[in-house]
Amino acid sequence: MPDPDALLDRIRRAARQEQFLDIVSAAEATRRFRAALDLRPLPAEMVPLAASLGRVVARGVAALADAPPFDRSSVDGFALRAADSAGASEAAPRRFRLNPEVLACGVSPAIEVAPGSATAIATGGVVPRGADAVVMIEQTALEEGPEGPVMLLSRAAAPGQCIAFAGSDIARGEALLRPGTPVTSREIGMLAAAGLAEVPVVRRPRVAVLSTGDELVPPGAPLPPGGIHDSNAAILCAAVAEHGGEPLPLGIFRDDEAVLEAAVRRALEAADLVVMSGGTSKGAGDVSHRILARLDPPGVLVHGVALKPGKPLCLAAVGTRPVAILPGFPTSAVFTFQEFVVPVIRALAGLPAREEAEVAATLAVRTPSELGRTEYVMASLAEAGERLRAFPLGKGSGSVTAFSQADGFFAIPALDQGAEAGAEVGVRLIGTSRPPDLTIIGSHCLGLDAVLEALAAQGIRGRTLAVGSLGGLAAAKRGECDLAGAHLLDPASGTYNAPFLAPGLRLVPGWRRLQGVVHRRGDPRFEGLPGPEAIRRAAADPGLLLVNRNAGSGTRILLDGLLGGARPPGHANQPKSHNAVAAAVAQGRADWGVAIATVAEAYGLGFLPLADEHYDFFLPEARAARPAVQAFLAALQAPGVRARLAALGFAPA
Repeated sequence: MPDPDALLDRIRRAARQEQFLDIVSAAEATRRFRAALDLRPLPAEMVPLAASLGRVVARGVAALADAPPFDRSSVDGFALRAADSAGASEAAPRRFRLNPEVLACGVSPAIEVAPGSATAIATGGVVPRGADAVVMIEQTALEEGPEGPVMLLSRAAAPGQCIAFAGSDIARGEALLRPGTPVTSREIGMLAAAGLAEVPVVRRPRVAVLSTGDELVPPGAPLPPGGIHDSNAAILCAAVAEHGGEPLPLGIFRDDEAVLEAAVRRALEAADLVVMSGGTSKGAGDVSHRILARLDPPGVLVHGVALKPGKPLCLAAVGTRPVAILPGFPTSAVFTFQEFVVPVIRALAGLPAREEAEVAATLAVRTPSELGRTEYVMASLAEAGERLRAFPLGKGSGSVTAFSQADGFFAIPALDQGAEAGAEVGVRLIGTSRPPDLTIIGSHCLGLDAVLEALAAQGIRGRTLAVGSLGGLAAAKRGECDLAGAHLLDPASGTYNAPFLAPGLRLVPGWRRLQGVVHRRGDPRFEGLPGPEAIRRAAADPGLLLVNRNAGSGTRILLDGLLGGARPPGHANQPKSHNAVAAAVAQGRADWGVAIATVAEAYGLGFLPLADEHYDFFLPEARAARPAVQAFLAALQAPGVRARLAALGFAPA
């Protein structure tokens, strides 16, 4: 038997909640609704790649393997030393003795490419030790020499020609996906290439969808007199799925208070969010708001919004579980769902705020509006010369097609009685995307991934383009990016980055990274030596093979200064990342190189410290005031980001 005191308390609470159309603004309705909810993303779950399509990444995903995992030939041809090809021409071809092996895909090289020799290699084959270039078979000819087959080369090769270096596409430890990233076929392919079989995704919010009204009939069923097909459930379920939710269509319920209350209670047990359409306007059959008043607090938060369409919207919460009762008319239901419910679904699903774009247009016809309510008018757009013109659809809140046919909508403020023909309006487009909030060009670093992940949690989307420190500096000078990551050493002053500042640029301190000589652990030629001494000895030992870095990188500038003009074997082998250097040493294709400590540790290599390098950012002053740039600068000083950088082995400035 129910507790009489508890029952009396519930009756009192219901009496207080017996409100109807206490009109508030859209902003106030949003504030009340969101304040009552827990809008953190739902817990993560691991799913196989095959099941991840359309899901949302729950936490940062890093590559488990390099792609390609080894230095790979991009063509069918011959692997050789580029220096041996100097001066080759059709009139005077260079001769190479062929090594007795053919490197097809999946074959591990057994023979080092010595000076004057070459090895046949297929597209996708592993580049053998000693080779630093591959020439296309079309540039060669074969003949039989006194000591075996000879390859004739008619065009000189450049170091690195036709080679895809290890990690040049994906580097081990590189951040592949950030929280909030929707998984498409492209992301699935990238994750598979990086060695991942599963991905952590946010659990989809389950959204129960109920339709109420004695007049409703399921689609496909014959219509009785006065009946209408229930289009709202189909539209809403599809919209739930579009925005990262899992729809739970529960069917049609007649205007019976007891039946509907039982259905709502079942929905609250099964779902994270409940959406109903119908039962919001005042009338004998509209009972939904009374049912909510009898459930757990806070109950009804809003019942009536100063909007057209959408005035009778009812928003509530049972505990922290959201409940929305939408108007019954299709355009009103869809519009209020998009404005008030979609942001909640996306937040629970871990998705960023909905992408929206607005264009300026000239209103084609006068559009009257009711004073006192903000009216949103669905419109189609048409080009008129160099301008757009907006044509109101004017089909009313009962239209099923208005939302699907509109290119967007514009607002008529509550204090205006309409908008005149020829007035300029801002049309909010439906279903368009926006560009990234922040573009960073330059040298890549794992620390940068940590900063961008923190920004992603704020809904700020960043794009990075790894072109090297000098490439980033050039882009910043041209105003093509918001920030340029760099670690440029000035040999004359021994100072990083500051000597390279140009007018209109600001230097933003980032963090320090320890650089050193990397080698295979246990190699007696390196173990126990100071870094500079190891370089001196390695440069003098013709049996040791260097893997260098690309010209223009900060690491290359540092190494060239320590080499003092020496050009040890492998000097022309110039991959573009620390990961590619570490991969070459770890796989035995080179014996030593220079990389940062965090990468050496990730690859299980020995590390001989050389110097701290400064990884900083060039910031064009013209972009400094942009909100995304200011958020980036704030993130650099945030305790959580600085702790993450320290955990990665970096020293924040």
